[in-house]
Amino acid sequence: MTNKELMKLAIKARENAYSKYSSFSVGAALLTKSGKVFIGCNVENAAFSPTCCAERTAFFSAIAAGERDFSAIAVCGGNVGESRIKCMPCGVCRQVMSEFCNEDFKIIIEDGEALSELTLGELLPFSFNL
Repeated sequence: MTNKELMKLAIKARENAYSKYSSFSVGAALLTKSGKVFIGCNVENAAFSPTCCAERTAFFSAIAAGERDFSAIAVCGGNVGESRIKCMPCGVCRQVMSEFCNEDFKIIIEDGEALSELTLGELLPFSFNL
C-alpha cells in the first residue's frame, strides 16, 4: 500500500472523529505487516482524561484483533471546517507506538497537500522500553 493510499484512509477515518470539545479532528490509518489496515479517530470526553487519540484507537483496534506487527501509520488532522495541518502524534501515542514498533516504523503526515515520512526513532529518540 502506498503512503498516499494510507493517507486517504486516514482522511476518511477523520470524518468519524468526535471532537465536540476541541473541534480538532484527527484520523489515522495503521498498516500491519500482513497488509491489513486499522483505522482510528479521536474520541473526546467532557472529562478530557478519558479522551483517546486516533492513533491509539487504531493501535488498540489492531491489537484487539490479534495483530502485533506494524509497518506504518498515516495521521491527519486539523480544526473542523478548516484545512488539514501537520498533525504529529502526541507523546502518549508515540510511547504506545514504541511498545509495538521498532525505531524504523514509518509515520506519515501531511499538511493538506504534501506527504512527509518520519520514523518513530526520529520522533521518539529516547523511548522508555523494558
